[in-house]
Amino acid sequence: MQYYSLNRQSPPIDFRAATIAGQAPDGGLYFPETIPQFSAEFLDSLPTLSPADLAYQVMQPYVGDTIPAAELRRICAETVNFPFPLVPVTGRISALELFHGPTLAFKDVGARFMSRCLGYFSRGESAPVTVLVATSGDTGGAVAHGFLGVPGVEVVILYPSGKVSPLQELQLTTLGQNITALEVQGNFDDCQALVKQAFKDDSLTSRRTLTSANSINVARWLPQQLYYLFALQQWTPAAPPVISVPSGNFGNLCAGLLAHASGLPVGHFIAACNANDAGAEYLRTAIFAPKTAVATISNAMDVGHPSNFVRILELFKHEHATISQLLNGYSVSDADTSATIRRVEAERGYLLDPHGAVAFFALEKYLADYPAAAGFLLATAHPVKFPEVVEPLIGRPVELPAALHYLLEKPKHSVPLAPSYEALRTWLLS
Repeated sequence: MQYYSLNRQSPPIDFRAATIAGQAPDGGLYFPETIPQFSAEFLDSLPTLSPADLAYQVMQPYVGDTIPAAELRRICAETVNFPFPLVPVTGRISALELFHGPTLAFKDVGARFMSRCLGYFSRGESAPVTVLVATSGDTGGAVAHGFLGVPGVEVVILYPSGKVSPLQELQLTTLGQNITALEVQGNFDDCQALVKQAFKDDSLTSRRTLTSANSINVARWLPQQLYYLFALQQWTPAAPPVISVPSGNFGNLCAGLLAHASGLPVGHFIAACNANDAGAEYLRTAIFAPKTAVATISNAMDVGHPSNFVRILELFKHEHATISQLLNGYSVSDADTSATIRRVEAERGYLLDPHGAVAFFALEKYLADYPAAAGFLLATAHPVKFPEVVEPLIGRPVELPAALHYLLEKPKHSVPLAPSYEALRTWLLS
């Protein structure tokens, strides 16, 4: 499998090179030259496959011969060694819980897969690889945990000061070892812009090998297809599901659309956005116009210029009519998000986090127009990660899972950083 830059000014490269580079020299995102197709035998056997076998069969065509089969099987088994339950919430809506990994967020899968691939690729290298990543919340913790202690890899995480939840901040600032957190005095778009500029700086990349662990990296983005297959293993209605995806940087949704392009049966997709709705606006108007990010209570989706949207456009050959047949977009207000958390917990006994609530509201709205349809939302993070939002709405504390109690006793270590590229470059070269 070869990967080409969506800016089309860089030569195609294999999975190993794309993983290490993160982004093409011309600034474009990498995209697979061909879309593997699921065989009829694979889809028929889906309910009986183990998570590790399923992951190996999906990922092997993308990895090709850059990782030996036995090593890739080990990587896949370690990536998905926790549950992904599809939990009924109403008669027509279920929640695919993606928060049973070590950092209680869906990004554990991509971070674990990428960290193990990069660890394999770094064996025998004399100079370390620096993973440079921007986070709006959950990416930072998942990447930090996934790469912690990996030989030959240093991790630098940029996060917006005061704009991630307390638990999210602890998960990315308390590990130490090969993990450094830079606390940027700005928003997520500032962090992402700094990372992108660093990758374009030849005078920096010639002195320090950089790669990214955001969903712009193919090794982070591609494994997200697995969620959708794990859900279909558990899906019992005859009709394919409607799938509602909380959408910030659009990597997760784009991975689901890629799985559908490979042959996974899906009835419809929903891009569930908060007030940062450039993607939803494109679906409504056929015009993609990035915006300045605004702060919301679903903070991990506060992305005004979603990087992965260009991959969605590429997947559909930039044909809006084709995209809009499969994908609807909704913008959900903070008021509706809060009301949904309160209502679903009171009426159904199911507690949503703010991002899951955005997806639940959008799915309800879509299903109201299609009474014969049913679907599920992607519950991307545990509600305990957002106590300042959730607890006032339900009138009680959200219990912290025992596995994370240790975080509360660890000191925070971060490096303050101005939202300027010169500040980041100086720090990286110091």
